[in-house]
Amino acid sequence: MKVVVDSVYIGRLRPLPPEGQQTGIFKSAVAGSVALGLEGLAGDAQGDRRVHGGPEKAVHYYPAEHYAGLAAEVPERAALLQAGALGENLSARGLTEHNVCIGDVFTLGGCRLQVSQPRQPCWKISHKLDHPPMSRLIAEKGWTGWYFRVLQGGEIAAGDTLELVERPAPGCSLARLWTACQLHRADPRELQLLAAAPGLNGAWSRRLSDRAAWLLSQDLPPP
Repeated sequence: MKVVVDSVYIGRLRPLPPEGQQTGIFKSAVAGSVALGLEGLAGDAQGDRRVHGGPEKAVHYYPAEHYAGLAAEVPERAALLQAGALGENLSARGLTEHNVCIGDVFTLGGCRLQVSQPRQPCWKISHKLDHPPMSRLIAEKGWTGWYFRVLQGGEIAAGDTLELVERPAPGCSLARLWTACQLHRADPRELQLLAAAPGLNGAWSRRLSDRAAWLLSQDLPPP
């Protein structure tokens, strides 16, 4: 499985209307190559490092094909719903949450990237697009995109091929993980299986394990 990256995006911190919080969600396409290291792309910034950026969330990928679906759901914002609008670093077509699995390893240029977790849509998306329900819509549809950790850095550019080379957790798609996380009462066995998927961000793994343990402690009948 491989796709050609259409665009690589980076952004400096800017104030986010209406309150003016500093954010890196405003990004522009890079002309030429850019260095990619363990913390992400050179010249890319994150406003709140507690929830964005860092080794486990170094690179954000968003499937370009989701924009058409979002535009159909919110036609009054269709002009704004173009690749790069949600703060992603990589944009391409052909990879989605349904065919990408936890822990998948891809090559890109001379780099190696590993899928670490879904992207959790936050309120900044709604503010940027001036549409309060947007983050909730993205979560409900499961059109979240995901984060990569960087296993090997180097230089990347638009036009490079993103190619799957390892799949340590076949069957554990990002869509399956997101669905389990959104259920009011998930099957604890499913949560345990997903928590054990190789490559999943440790914070997500602990959260799933803790939730599974709590559900089992309640001695509830199977869902």
